[in-house]
Amino acid sequence: MLTIVPMAGGVFRLADLAGGEVTPENARFFAAPLPVVVHIFSAVLYCLLGAFQFAPRFRRRRPGRHRALGRFLVPCGLAMGLSGLWMTLFYARPEGDGDLLAAFRLVFGSAMVLSFVLGVAAIRRRNVARHRAWMIRGYAIAQGAGTQAVVTLFWILLVGDADGVTRTLLLGAGWVINVAVAEWIIRRRPTRRARTSAGPAVASAGGVAAQ
Repeated sequence: MLTIVPMAGGVFRLADLAGGEVTPENARFFAAPLPVVVHIFSAVLYCLLGAFQFAPRFRRRRPGRHRALGRFLVPCGLAMGLSGLWMTLFYARPEGDGDLLAAFRLVFGSAMVLSFVLGVAAIRRRNVARHRAWMIRGYAIAQGAGTQAVVTLFWILLVGDADGVTRTLLLGAGWVINVAVAEWIIRRRPTRRARTSAGPAVASAGGVAAQ
């Protein structure tokens, strides 16, 4: 669901680039269209297909497809993150985008790219738990635009217009919320696994853990 709103925005942007009129708001995209096109396509592919990677049934029943899809999605995620960083650094800033928002984008974009790199490094060392944790973090940051849209919508409905610093803080809050949820998911999983594995151990005769 979080992918739908930014995906719609991406489709609108591509349609605008394909035949829209150049305006002060979109001139930067017409001047250098490749980064934004790469960003949109890679983001849509990563966010839509990436959800399947976290489905336990898919991982258990289709481990080969999980690995193959991962080999496709990691480059998509890296392209999404690196193109986002490029746009932040080199595109002219639209009105209302200040230094704080640029800093948010650089920090979270870099964190997303680093998460993918560390996730790949972990699975190469056969550390599945750490691999999963880093991939959850990267995916959470990648889905930031969807949460930002929801947070901003609620603010507008409950409070009023969001512009300037308020808009920047709401966008930052979207990323923070996703990262917080990701950390909660990561930290609750070992506890659940421990409880599950402890069940047979308690029930077995003499307290010997079941193998």
